[in-house]
Parts: sequence; structure tokens; C-alpha cells
Amino acid sequence: MLAHLRSAAIIGIDAYPVEVEVHLANGLPSFATVGLPQGAVKEGRERVTAALASAGFSLPLKRITCNLAPADRPKTGSAFDLPIALGILLASGQLPEGRLDGYIVLGELGLEGDLRPVRGALSVALCARASGCRGVVLPAANAAEAAVVQGIEARGAASLAEVCAFVKNAGELRCGHAGGDCVPAVDDQADFADVRSQAAAKRALEISAAGGHNVLMTGPPGTGKTMLARRLPTILPAMTLEEALETTRIYSVAGLRPPGAGVCMTRPFRAPHHTVSDAGLIGGGSWPRPGEVSLSHGGVLFLDELPEFRRNVLEVLRQPLEDGFVTVSRAAMNVTFPSRFILAAAMNP
Repeated sequence: MLAHLRSAAIIGIDAYPVEVEVHLANGLPSFATVGLPQGAVKEGRERVTAALASAGFSLPLKRITCNLAPADRPKTGSAFDLPIALGILLASGQLPEGRLDGYIVLGELGLEGDLRPVRGALSVALCARASGCRGVVLPAANAAEAAVVQGIEARGAASLAEVCAFVKNAGELRCGHAGGDCVPAVDDQADFADVRSQAAAKRALEISAAGGHNVLMTGPPGTGKTMLARRLPTILPAMTLEEALETTRIYSVAGLRPPGAGVCMTRPFRAPHHTVSDAGLIGGGSWPRPGEVSLSHGGVLFLDELPEFRRNVLEVLRQPLEDGFVTVSRAAMNVTFPSRFILAAAMNP
């Protein structure tokens, strides 16, 4: 009794295919997940057990072993809940085989069997297309984001029961439709056209926007430095499709995408506080996540009160400004994040 499904894992902003193997054997009832599962992946067995019961299925009283291959690469996140649950149902004969062939499956399960959004849906969809898969089955809240990728099906489901009905050919999962949205950026009311006077500062920002130059504004408090910087993204050129996809991937992996959102079409604006750490600025952590320089990729990174930032924090900006990317090295992995942005800073005389 063995079942195979396809899923994917995220490293940096890229996804790679993972094969989920579920084996049922005689012996004392147990549930083990192997293949270097971390944190939320290990806890997934409790969510899977409760979700199966809520959906009207029974957990086999056998020795359940779930392997996430390749077994030598760490797996993080909660996106393996759905493929593990479906693998158990397929291996125990509660669902027929064959319907999910060619699909990458991912999704976090709630205790009532509902599907919750996961991070990196766009990266997984790109991975599915590169692997020659037919499409992806994922939470409905991620369907619009995955549908941005042409050539694959992005089938969204609201619950485990809907996916099981799809597998039984008793129902269909609707394909998502790509839509546009705004990343967390400047206030919708901010517009460069609203600025009166400030002719020299406006001319400097126009040159910065036209050539992608960095800019430093110096002046007494209250002269409009922050106000001007917040309006700089509104005069930048419209994002190309490639830029929009890359920005969307970054925000998706960082978990900053609103549910049901499509591709990002607004250039980001980030203004970290001067107490930000170097890891918060360039990215990092045990499992590296994008920092402020990557979240501002394709847009503007604004450093207000520049002299208040710590010296080591400002020094780490050197490589991202020169290379357009930043590499975070850890014992288990090296991750590269894009970081091509306009640096705008303000300071008092």
C-alpha cells in the first residue's frame, strides 16, 4: 500500500519539486514523517489527523510512513498537509488513483478540513511549468496568484472535501484567473503631482526616477523630505511583466500577499525604522527570508534620518547597491535574493 504525489518546497524565492511518498504497513499504529521535515511539517500530522476525521474519512490503524524526497534537503512550512492527507487516502484505498497525475499539490489544512493559503504559490506554479506538470492544486486563496503563470492549470479548493470530490470525479475545481493588485506601498492618495513649489527637489527626484539614481535629501525638519520620497514611486516607469513576477514572488515568499491577490503591478516603497538590524535589512534567519532591500526590489528603499542608522547596517548596503542581489549564507544553504532598487535617504543638516 504505497501512494505517490507531487508537491514542492521553497528555498529563497525559488521552488523545487518534492515527491511525497506514503506507505502503510502492518504493526502498531503510528504516524512518522521523514525527509528532513522541520517545524510546521512535523506538526502537520496532527492537522492531517483532525482534518481527515472532519471530512468524514478514517485514519488507517496501521504504521504510516510519509517520505518527502529528496530526503537530504530540509522541508519547511505547512504546505505539505494536503499532499500527505491525500497520500494517506490513496494508499488506504479510500480514494482512486490517477486523477492527480501531473499535478503539484500543496496546501495547509485546518482542523475542520478547510484549506488555508500558503507562501510561495507563484514560485510553485513556475516550478510546475518547468517540470512539465499539468497544473497545481492549491488553496483557493492562492489560485489567482498561481494563475499568472501561463501554460498550466491553477485549480483552487476551499477544503479537503472539495479536493477529494475532484479526485473521485464527483466534482470539479475551478481554475483561478490572474488579477492585478498593489503590494504594500505608498498611500493611494500620494501623488507626485500634488507637490507645490520645491522646484529643485522635484527636479532632482525626476532625474533619479529617469535614470535609476540614488538620492540624498538634506534639509531642516518639516521641509518635505519624507513627503517627497513617498511620492517618488508614483513617477517611476510602469513595471514590466518580468519585474512584476519577480516582485510578486518575493512578497509571496515573505507572506505579505493579501488573500486572493494576483500579480503585483505597483512598485514597492519600503521605509524601515532606523533601529532595523542588518539581518532585517538584507534578509536572513535560520531559514532565510527576504529583507527590506529585497522587499523594495523594483521600487524605492527610503532611509529616513540616515545618520541614526547603525554603521554596520549601512555597510551591508554596499553589495546590494553594486550587484543588484544579496546572497545569504547559512550552514545548510545559500540563498540569493534580488535587490535592485532606488535608495532614497533623508537627513538633517
